[in-house]
Amino acid sequence: MRSLTSSSNFFFPHLFLFVFIFASKATSARNLASVEDKAVNNYASTILIFGDSTVDPGNNNYINTPFRSNFPPYGKDFLNQTATGRFTNGRLANDFIANYVGLKDYVPPYLDPNLSIQELSTGVSFASAGSGFDPLTPTISNVISVSKQLEYLKEYKAKLEDRIGKEKTENLIYNALFVVSAGTNDFVVNYFTIPIRRRNYTIPTYMDFVLQQAHQFIQGLLDEGARRIGVVGLPPIGCLPVVISMYSDNPFSKRECIDNFSSIARDYNLKLQTQLSTMQLKLANTGSRIAYMDVYGPLEDMSLRRNYDFDVVNSGCCGTGFLEASFLCNPRSSVCQDASKYVYWDSIHPTERTYNLLYQALRPAIDSIIKI
Repeated sequence: MRSLTSSSNFFFPHLFLFVFIFASKATSARNLASVEDKAVNNYASTILIFGDSTVDPGNNNYINTPFRSNFPPYGKDFLNQTATGRFTNGRLANDFIANYVGLKDYVPPYLDPNLSIQELSTGVSFASAGSGFDPLTPTISNVISVSKQLEYLKEYKAKLEDRIGKEKTENLIYNALFVVSAGTNDFVVNYFTIPIRRRNYTIPTYMDFVLQQAHQFIQGLLDEGARRIGVVGLPPIGCLPVVISMYSDNPFSKRECIDNFSSIARDYNLKLQTQLSTMQLKLANTGSRIAYMDVYGPLEDMSLRRNYDFDVVNSGCCGTGFLEASFLCNPRSSVCQDASKYVYWDSIHPTERTYNLLYQALRPAIDSIIKI
């Protein structure tokens, strides 16, 4: 296995940056994706989402970036086979969560200019594929920074105040479910790919830097009235098909998770949990709730074939499944017949079935945030 600190890390395999540098059945899936359970004795007035491609339903469609997914075969198993800009074959965990708390079936992108006041008031995502907590990360791929997403939240509040009044808007935000999912790109796209941060940070000190930025962002949400916030940890990045393809000694014959990379995510997640617990203690008398949302555990179980019955765990459904993502997963790409048998849709992003299972794993954390 190649060293994490070798010069080859200039080409660490997050496909977004890889492309940036070098290129400048449906029914069964629908039945699987349906959500019948609803939250009981819980309440959320709206759902507001921030982060990266794991929670971006199409905001990148409205900005000048090549990192989009608003074309086939993305959306293969979505309603009417629509490629919405979600980086998967169907719905994201956002959508399942919004359904579970009784708000809507699909969380739209905030930048959609055609959103009604009803759509706005019941929840939107401000997330942008390719973004991260480190301010440098979104500049690499020309996407929306989390600081800009926070500015959009302020704009969102102003729009609502104009339509429904300040008091109703404040109540809406106070009882909203906030979800934050970012950080993977800070390591995969940024730290391990370009040398800028590595000149001044070791892996542990870079973790602390990213966590400081995450803390600042969460504090920004609190300052804007957020009181119920779920923060998603990092996935097992060593299990991403694109990482296996680029960093395994035998990527075609021995496609296994690379623990040296996944261990970084584990260490980061432990520090994140400690940080969130500290914030929660300081906010104990304010009625605020901040919870860690674990995706590492279930995704690692899927990737290692523990407790889940996926047929393919180490390559994506689109194309070869080794490197394709974004515009390299396109209408000319071959696609597997049944995406529900795959953990990953492309070389980076989970399938709708995986997102559904992640949502189910996150339900206890969601309940703890929004319980009445």
